[in-house]
Amino acid sequence: MKAAYLIKYGNAEKAFQIREADKPRPKSNQVLIKVEAFGLNFADVMARLRLYKAAPPLPAILGYDVVGRIEEIGAKVNHVKLGDRVVALTKFGGYAEFALADMEVVHKIPDSFSAGVAVALATQYSTAYYLSHNMANLQEHDNVLIHAAAGGVGTALVQMALLKKCIVFGTCGSQEKVAYLKKNGVQYPINYRINDFEKVIGNIMQNKGIDAAFDPVGGSSIKKDFRLLGAGGRVLSFGFSSMNKTKTIFGKLRVLLQFGLYHPVQFLSGSKGMIGVNMLKVAEENPKKIAKVMQEVIRLTDTKILKPHIGGEYQVEQLAEAHTFLESRESMGKIVVKW
Repeated sequence: MKAAYLIKYGNAEKAFQIREADKPRPKSNQVLIKVEAFGLNFADVMARLRLYKAAPPLPAILGYDVVGRIEEIGAKVNHVKLGDRVVALTKFGGYAEFALADMEVVHKIPDSFSAGVAVALATQYSTAYYLSHNMANLQEHDNVLIHAAAGGVGTALVQMALLKKCIVFGTCGSQEKVAYLKKNGVQYPINYRINDFEKVIGNIMQNKGIDAAFDPVGGSSIKKDFRLLGAGGRVLSFGFSSMNKTKTIFGKLRVLLQFGLYHPVQFLSGSKGMIGVNMLKVAEENPKKIAKVMQEVIRLTDTKILKPHIGGEYQVEQLAEAHTFLESRESMGKIVVKW
């Protein structure tokens, strides 16, 4: 089989090479999927930049979400069958013509789902559902801040929050994205390159605190998020994309320090919380919980309640171009790469 290997850290144009690889064989609790397409996630960019410690050593096959048809089934698998079209989460290995996935995170999907919609559900929408429903437990009329609200997870979080009838503040980095957020129903879109989101939200809320902040950026934005919280509010940190802005060890250390230092007394006295979410870790340790989330987002999409936005479709030969586009932060919605 062919696979797109990460062979070198750094610039996307020099990072990948399509090579022949051995076709994997499923264990008793796994399935083998003939991959139709795989999705890109910002964690892929972080792995390419050598900023994601969980990534395997070089040469490595990245990839966390795939769509395709069941090629082989392990002995313990009984909820899908050969030939079924499925979406799945992978523990890396997704950038290949064939990929393995544990049975709990493999789910049948309608043929009507495009490849882009399917892979968006596996990672972005499952992440957004887990954050908003399981961890934040959003309630009607909650005031919610969503950073990178035009991105893949951001778009999904906006839809989840609006489904819960929340008031949404969404940050983005261009006026084009502001228009995108308005179209998606965000009541208060904020271009962070023009306005300080903390000041904008403080003025709108008249210093009343918000209920939740969803932050994949990290760095100094976390401090601002925490200051914006009201009693019962919580910051949900699920990434640190700000780290890729600097190339030096001192720059990275500065970003880490910008997160701030916190003590349990701060959480107790202000009745505020901070939660870190690593979906790969959750999927590894509690796959049944993620299975329920995946089933629900598939159902909500099949019934047209959720509507994933596809921000770009590429062929595997254009993988470097797709990576560069995602890293540029100009993308909106999910990026998908097809074989």
